[in-house]
Amino acid sequence: MDSGIYFDQPEQQPKRKGRRLGWVLIAVVAAAVLLGSYLKTPYVIERPGPVFNVLGNEGKTPIIQVQDAKSYPTDGALDLLTVNVLGSPGETPSWLELIGAWLDPSQVITPIDEIFPPNTNTTDVSKQNQLMMSDSQSQATAAALRSLGYRYSYIVYVDTVDSRSASAGVLQSGDVIASANGKKVTGIGSLRAAVNAAAGAPVAVSGTRAGKAFSYTIKPRMIQGAWRIGVYVGTKFKFPISVKLSLNDVGGPSGGMMFALGIYDKLTPGALTGGQIIAGTGTIDEQGTVGPIGGIRQKLYGAQRGGAKWFLAPTQNCSEVVGHIPAGLKVVRVANFSQALAAVKQIAATKNVQGLPSCGK
Repeated sequence: MDSGIYFDQPEQQPKRKGRRLGWVLIAVVAAAVLLGSYLKTPYVIERPGPVFNVLGNEGKTPIIQVQDAKSYPTDGALDLLTVNVLGSPGETPSWLELIGAWLDPSQVITPIDEIFPPNTNTTDVSKQNQLMMSDSQSQATAAALRSLGYRYSYIVYVDTVDSRSASAGVLQSGDVIASANGKKVTGIGSLRAAVNAAAGAPVAVSGTRAGKAFSYTIKPRMIQGAWRIGVYVGTKFKFPISVKLSLNDVGGPSGGMMFALGIYDKLTPGALTGGQIIAGTGTIDEQGTVGPIGGIRQKLYGAQRGGAKWFLAPTQNCSEVVGHIPAGLKVVRVANFSQALAAVKQIAATKNVQGLPSCGK
C-alpha cells in the first residue's frame, strides 16, 4: 500500500508543473500576438491592385476617347495593372500582416523609405505619381500617333522644384527644358536617364525661361538608389487630334505601354487583340521605348487573377520575372512599342507566343 502511494505522488506533480508551463506559454504567445498586432514596423506591403482594361470603361466613361479622327469598335482586353501599397509613414502594417505577406508569393515586403522617401508624406508621393501618370498618358499618345504617321509638337517643362533638392534656387516652375548634358529631353524618362548616365557628375541643363535661353550646371544627389536633380517635369504636346484618357485614382508611369496599344487599337480597324485578354506593363516615351517599372511580381499575379493568359513585360524587368510567373501565364519581353504591337498581333492571330522573345531567352 505504501508502495502504491509512493509511486502515485511523483506522477501527479509533473502534471501540475506541465499545466502551469502550458498556461505560461499560452500567455507569452498571446502577448506576442497582441504586440505584433499593434507595434509599428519600418515596412510596407506591395500586393496586386485593381486591373483596368484600357479598351473598356471607367464607370460609364470610356477610358480612351478620341475626337477629330475616326475610331473603331474593338474587342478583347488590354489590361493595365496596378500595385496596392499597404502602409504609409503614419500607419505601417503590423508584424502579423508582414508574416502573412512573407508567406504569400504575390506580395512583397518593402522598406518604407523606398516608397516614401525621408521628409516626404503621402501627399507628396501622390502628387508625384499623378504627374507621372499625366506625363505617361501624353507620351503614350505620342508613341501611338507617331507609329500611325501623325505629326505633332511638344515642350518639356518644369512643374515643381523640390525645395530641398539640388535644383532649388536654380530651376523654376515653368522653365522649358530642352537638353541635359547635350541629350534631347523628351520627358521625365529621358531626363532621368541623362542624369543617371552622369553617375553623380554635374549635369548641364539647358532650356528657356520666359523665352530667354539658360544653361545651368546641377550636381545630382543620390535618392532611393538613383541620381536625381529634384524636379518634376511634364510634357505639353500639341496633337492634330484629341485623345483623352480617363482613369481615376491611378498614379505612376507604368501604364504607358498599355495606353499606347489601346490608342493604336481604337484608331485602327478591327480588334487588335483578336478577342484575347492581354495584360502588360511598362513605361513608354514618344520614341516608343518601353522602360522598366516597379512591382512586376504583383502585376504578374494581378494579370493572372484578371483572367489574362498573356503578359507583356519590359526587357529590363526580366530578372524579376524569372521564377515568379504564375501558372497559366505566358510572358513576352518587349523593349519598344513595335515589339509590343507585333506580340499582340501574333497572339491575336495564332493564340501562341512561339518564336517571340521571353525572359531568360
